[in-house]
Amino acid sequence: MRTIIAVSIAAGSFIILADRSQAADRDGGAQLAAMCASCHRLDGGDGGIPTILGMSPEMLARAMLAYRSRERPSHIMRAIALSLSDEEIATVARYLAALNK
Repeated sequence: MRTIIAVSIAAGSFIILADRSQAADRDGGAQLAAMCASCHRLDGGDGGIPTILGMSPEMLARAMLAYRSRERPSHIMRAIALSLSDEEIATVARYLAALNK
């Protein structure tokens, strides 16, 4: 009986922590995406600047890292990529990918 109770408590704690982590990821992604939205429209519109909606998280993260390393040319995007940590890039990439679903 004690084992069942211990496992239940551990599972409940894991679920609560995972839910908080996802909420923090969403909130952080929304804040970072606000920076993106200053140029890239988050409604899918183009206006001469490529849309970032519909990109997979992996594709968007690779693009940001390519700007950072100068594999892709853009002074503005390089400056933005340099201002973000790898984790922030991953967070905003996940957030933007989820917007398109």
